Amino acid sequence: MDINSQLKILKQGVNDLISEQDLEKKLKEAEKENRPLRVKLGLDPTAPDIHLGHTVVLKKLKQFQDLGHEVYLIIGDFTGRIGDPSGKSKTRKQLTEAEVKENARTYEKQFSKILDEKKTKLVFNSSWLAEMDFEAVINLSSKYTVARMLEREDFHNRYIEGKAIGIHEFFYPLMQGYDSVAIKADIELGGTDQRFNLLVGRNLQKEYGQEPQVLIMMPILEGLDGSEKMSKSLDNYIGIKDKPTDMYGKVMSLPDKLIVRYFELVTDLDPQEVQEIKEEIEVNNLNPMQYKKKLAFTIVKEYHGTDEADRAAEEFENVFSKGNLPEDIPVVDIDKDDLEDGKLWIVKVVAETGLVDSNSQARRMIKQGAVRINGQKYEKINLDIKIEDGMIVKIGKRRYAELRIK
Repeated sequence: MDINSQLKILKQGVNDLISEQDLEKKLKEAEKENRPLRVKLGLDPTAPDIHLGHTVVLKKLKQFQDLGHEVYLIIGDFTGRIGDPSGKSKTRKQLTEAEVKENARTYEKQFSKILDEKKTKLVFNSSWLAEMDFEAVINLSSKYTVARMLEREDFHNRYIEGKAIGIHEFFYPLMQGYDSVAIKADIELGGTDQRFNLLVGRNLQKEYGQEPQVLIMMPILEGLDGSEKMSKSLDNYIGIKDKPTDMYGKVMSLPDKLIVRYFELVTDLDPQEVQEIKEEIEVNNLNPMQYKKKLAFTIVKEYHGTDEADRAAEEFENVFSKGNLPEDIPVVDIDKDDLEDGKLWIVKVVAETGLVDSNSQARRMIKQGAVRINGQKYEKINLDIKIEDGMIVKIGKRRYAELRIK
């Protein structure tokens, strides 16, 4: 494929590129020397699951793979113990080595849903960062000044507000940047929130006598609420391991304004077809529901196959269009010894379903009016609920559980 055609593909959906001229130069050099470019993405395994927000960058990596270039996935098993301070208003809790390793193992299994395993080099940054002696660390830290670190918005704001900034947090961008030096990266990808960290890598490569990497920054995907960044902690995410019916239902709950954006960023639909959908919705004012269903089907098909996508679409119609209950509602046993006069605290009821991660999330869902028991909405947490066999607990628009006294 000629260079202009490669550039057209690689620029699709990109928010920022530093720089197009450098990318074109690297592509030409790679073609002339008959060698692949080294394309890097760093991921800290600070949570066990990958969601659609992560796939925006992973899909761009896949495009590089399809064009014959080498993809390096840097698993931040070392940097993950600190945690990326990007966008944080306070110091992040440090994870243990065991937590990071466990999350890393689950990441490995999930990458193959998007990337070609045979063409992906998976490396852990502890293999070079953990080996650095104190002299090497001092040398690395000398490459950047405190003043430059405080140019970073989150550090600057915390400094102005008198909030603590740990010295170890300054090392995070340095370590991520050094990853680029260690593998001699030609290109690094990341979200727009990674701009500072990516630039550190580019500058460190110059300091270590390497040609600076090209930076490709992808948009941040909004979650199901339509405004905040997709995040498991905000419970506004679509996980790539979600059940087909859950995934389909979550997509159908998206605000209409995100339909085209999701087609652009998290599907492989042809850009021309995406443009046609955009015109149909925005110019011709067609009902967006049919396109939302197409989006849901497309996403489920990609991660679970056509048959599961068909079943998920059928169940959605059965449950939400016809008002029926899902066929596979999980049954949750409630120990009768936990009941007092046959009753159980509502927060405990919701938590016992397993549809939320904790009591605190149960409280939040109740207060938001997202909990119904046998069709009745509950918004107060200081209630005890009479428990009966066969009671149906519904959380949000898609999650159900049936209670059984054991």
